[in-house]
Amino acid sequence: MDAAPTPFAELSQVLEILAPARQTTCVVFASPHSGTAYPPEFVASSALDAASLRKSEDSFVDELFASAPMAGAPLLRALFPRAYLDPNREPWELDPQMFEDALPESANTRSARVMAGLGTIPRVVATGAEIYRGKLRFAEAQRRIRTLYEPYHEALREMVESTRARFGCCLLVDCHSMPSAGRGDVAAGVGAVDMVVGDCFGTACAPLVTDTVERTLRGQGYRVLRNSPYAGGFTTRHWGRPAQGLHAVQVEINRRLYMDEGLHRRSDRFAAVAAHVAALVAALTAISPAELAMPR
Repeated sequence: MDAAPTPFAELSQVLEILAPARQTTCVVFASPHSGTAYPPEFVASSALDAASLRKSEDSFVDELFASAPMAGAPLLRALFPRAYLDPNREPWELDPQMFEDALPESANTRSARVMAGLGTIPRVVATGAEIYRGKLRFAEAQRRIRTLYEPYHEALREMVESTRARFGCCLLVDCHSMPSAGRGDVAAGVGAVDMVVGDCFGTACAPLVTDTVERTLRGQGYRVLRNSPYAGGFTTRHWGRPAQGLHAVQVEINRRLYMDEGLHRRSDRFAAVAAHVAALVAALTAISPAELAMPR
């Protein structure tokens, strides 16, 4: 399959930062998987229909966290879809089986995510169905990484570092959703869980952060697990460096709480869940930077 010209010609088509009038908190939010701008040629070349490709989306998560700017925090959202490129991966986690030509030696071809078909350029959607009819060329992976992955992470880096420079620390909240019925590689019983908070088993953020998320969500009646089955992806692991004043936490919301997964639309509970998420945003942005700053 030959590389096609990128359909994302402008940065404004790749990502959006919903910024507050004035940032008043050390917390920043990111939604890497809620993008819905599917290139027509990608859909046409896929073995799957458009509805099946959307199974990988964290649908409407950016809307659930839309209160962030009103709480004084910026929200970064990717506009491209996860099935096309996943920014919550290392930049070059690539499956050699997907490509007709050789990958560079520097590519990570053996990670658990690649083995599951969920690398930077995914081979399968969340249900396990194969995305492509044929093989890609490495040039196509390069194009997507250069035009989508790198601008997204540059924007995220600028948000995080400017926040730390201003407040002495930064807390990154990576916002996700999870299907009500998981794949075989996801722990059984995930459907009975409402929310999962991931802090990479206590290494990515101060205990105060994880405790605040759990306490707030449980206080609203949700069933919450910590680090199971989602402990945190690339973004949480990469930015979670508490000793440097950088904290990261991943929040997963069960889609059955707020949407019809079959029809792929918001349910009548969407507004209530969004209000609860707004309360979580308020609780996190109320954390004093002094409690998250680098140890002296």
